[in-house]
Amino acid sequence: MPTDHDDTPAVSVSRRHFLGATVSTAAIPLVGAGAAKAQAQPVPLADPQAPLDVHLSVNGEVYRMGLDVRTTVLDALRDHIGLTGSKKGCDHGQCGACTVLLDGKRALGCLTLAVAAQGKEITTIEGLTRADGPLHPMQQAFVDHDAFQCGYCTPGQIMSAIGCIQEGHADNDDAIREYMSGNLCRCAAYPNIVAAVRQAKTTMEG
Repeated sequence: MPTDHDDTPAVSVSRRHFLGATVSTAAIPLVGAGAAKAQAQPVPLADPQAPLDVHLSVNGEVYRMGLDVRTTVLDALRDHIGLTGSKKGCDHGQCGACTVLLDGKRALGCLTLAVAAQGKEITTIEGLTRADGPLHPMQQAFVDHDAFQCGYCTPGQIMSAIGCIQEGHADNDDAIREYMSGNLCRCAAYPNIVAAVRQAKTTMEG
């Protein structure tokens, strides 16, 4: 007896074909309207040259400035605040002429970014004493021992010497020379500088 049958050709579905179709279907929502919208609205990049609102505490006063993010403490002090005691020598952190105190510890102004100094107290040579007051013991010791000639490196030498004592590195002449070695004096007043640090240590710790 003849048997009725469907004229539609049979389709052979393999496991690989089934899984491939499933994965393709599952991936459709990932490229839907949400992703297309995100691609149509890219996040704008911040302008690296746009001024940044920076607050610096210098010698007990707070200064608010709009600075390039790359501005150093040294340039902020000299060009934006008007404190020119800290000198720009090598501008590579090798001469020490730009030394300031950052929360009481020595820091090279030319290598320290102003944005990184926010929230810390910066002390410069101008902040050691009032204009009508007595000299700081270290300043007086430099005068007493003639520990400078041209004077260009002197602000950095004095700030570094104060930090050297406060850090506990001035117990003897060898230690003073070692821990003051980052401050260069082209006039070669090194023996007098060591003597000044030794005198000021007695006064500062006494």
